[in-house]
Amino acid sequence: MVRFKSRYLLCELCVSEPSSLHLFEDKVVYQALRGAVNRAHGDYGAAIFNITLGVLVKYLNAHTGVVLIRCRKAHYRLVWSSLPFITFLENRGQKVRCFFNCIHVGGTIRTSQKFLIKYNRQQLQRMLLDCKTDAEKQDVRKAILSCSLNLIKGEETDGSDDDGDEEDT
Repeated sequence: MVRFKSRYLLCELCVSEPSSLHLFEDKVVYQALRGAVNRAHGDYGAAIFNITLGVLVKYLNAHTGVVLIRCRKAHYRLVWSSLPFITFLENRGQKVRCFFNCIHVGGTIRTSQKFLIKYNRQQLQRMLLDCKTDAEKQDVRKAILSCSLNLIKGEETDGSDDDGDEEDT
């Protein structure tokens, strides 16, 4: 059996109006990505995208604007180089100006998730510096602690399952 190696592009969807993020679906991002690859790389990009690229939008969070795109390892640079050519997304007759900020390229979904946790924690630390009132600072500190505690609990449960002993089946 053949195993296809993949790369996961973790992108941040930046829009001018944050309220318009709820309009987007996976297929809208996929169609925009296909069009961008076609425009940037011509017939070669269109052929690779349709036949062998194996592009799939695995995750789209409408609240935070985080997008996880899976593509084949051999052609992930083709997709990555096409991201700047996406200047708007169209859904239900509405065009929303946007751009994709690729923040991480990983080999697995798990490494992308771990990076996203670290990235969000760093963003919360930056937000803490911009807080004006004590109530805002307390809310941000609570959010930082919730990220940290979830990460520590997740690592403890992962480590407790593997105690080094292997069983013969």
